[in-house]
Amino acid sequence: MFKKFHGFHLLESHYKMRLEQVNAQRKKILTNTAIKAAVVILMTLLIWNLPSDSFGIEGLTIVQQRIIAIFAFATLAWVLEVVPAWATSVAVIGLLLIFTSDSGLVFLCRPEEVGTLLSYKSVMATFADPVIMLFIGGFILAIAAGKTGIDAYLAKVLLRPFGNKSENVLLGFLLITGLFSMFVSNTATAAMMLTFLAPVFKQLPPEGKGRMAMALSIPVAANLGGMGTPIGTPPNTIALKYLNDPEGLNLGIGFGEWMMFMLPLVIVLLFISWIIIKKLYPFTQKTINLQIEGELQKDARTKIVIVTFILTVILWLLDSVSGINSYTVALVPFVIFSVTGVIDRRDLEEVNWSVIWMVAGGFALGYALNASGLAKQAVSSIPFGEFSPLAILILAGLICYGLSNFISNSATAALLMPILTVVCMAMGDKLNIIGGTSTVLISVAVAASSAMVLPISTPPNALAFATNLISQKDMARIGLIIGILSMVMGGTLLYVLGTMHII
Repeated sequence: MFKKFHGFHLLESHYKMRLEQVNAQRKKILTNTAIKAAVVILMTLLIWNLPSDSFGIEGLTIVQQRIIAIFAFATLAWVLEVVPAWATSVAVIGLLLIFTSDSGLVFLCRPEEVGTLLSYKSVMATFADPVIMLFIGGFILAIAAGKTGIDAYLAKVLLRPFGNKSENVLLGFLLITGLFSMFVSNTATAAMMLTFLAPVFKQLPPEGKGRMAMALSIPVAANLGGMGTPIGTPPNTIALKYLNDPEGLNLGIGFGEWMMFMLPLVIVLLFISWIIIKKLYPFTQKTINLQIEGELQKDARTKIVIVTFILTVILWLLDSVSGINSYTVALVPFVIFSVTGVIDRRDLEEVNWSVIWMVAGGFALGYALNASGLAKQAVSSIPFGEFSPLAILILAGLICYGLSNFISNSATAALLMPILTVVCMAMGDKLNIIGGTSTVLISVAVAASSAMVLPISTPPNALAFATNLISQKDMARIGLIIGILSMVMGGTLLYVLGTMHII
């Protein structure tokens, strides 16, 4: 029947051309990926097989050289994004187990030939690290809040005081998104708040800048808000792991202590962001009638979630009083929700396991660097003792900020934290003038959260960019201004607190 249509050949040609374009694009992507993969593999093999004396590290063993090669593999794979970040982490764990552990290939892992091997149990245990429990607890709370409608209800209640003036509604979205991001994954928070913005976008004129202001406010607030608590964003929990490690620094920084100095910083930064965004993207429509869909379920399950949420936050804030650390507290909601049926096995599939694997791979890499003695040997070969403490603080922050704009801030923190821990410990009392290792590691976590220049910099950025309301140029503009302000103000605050020996 269609063959009788005289224009059929034109339609057929059009679809054929579209198919060719799609295939050409797919071929281009595959070619680029193959080139990147080849670079990663070749560089890894090159480092793996270099003469040991070419590294300039005295007493380097074969196991340590393999760890350097695996470290290079992780860095290149994360930067070039050959495979998803979590897949790189899984590969790191696998490579460490097979080639550097006491459960590795027999003919390649003889201790008398390759040096001291890693414990395979310790490598595997990184997936059950207490910090991982903190992540899981946060994800479980978010899932329960979504199932019962608590998230939508809180957004309604908390945004109501801001009225219907456009600029005030913008402030409301910034503050509420920032608040949610302190206790819930900033990715989940951004997705939820962008959903609530949908009816707002319909009320704002398409030709105005108000839509862009609203869309930009969500990733900015989600990124900044995560700095407020140890569970707000992965770099925070990674920093806390090294600061509180009983076999390492063992500083015992609690949940409440972290919030005591980071929460005021976040609030100030959110207000500054509000002023900058409304100045650069002024509203043409002065009022907005806010409507948020979603109802709070009035049943026993909702009451259980509310009580558990309050109990969890209180225990987190009073960890130094109760003696229950934040990692153990994170399992409280998991236990209660599982036993009472608030969550079921299908809900567990919603846990962001890719982030957990991503972090676990970084921890495995950190364990390998430290347990093998490689980090200590590498640091001792560089005269860090001659560096100014302030120079270490600034340099660490800049490196982390630069990397985090292009690769996952979790990956950046996982790469830098174990190295910086050893560097700071090697400097000894010299760092006391700026407050010690805690000042450096927490400032690195702040720098990681401040990196929000590109759509790929953070998941909230990517989600906001996907709305098609923000250009890459505008995201870079706001991200650069607010990101640098955040990093400078955060670093300055930590430096002042450190010199006063408050942290």
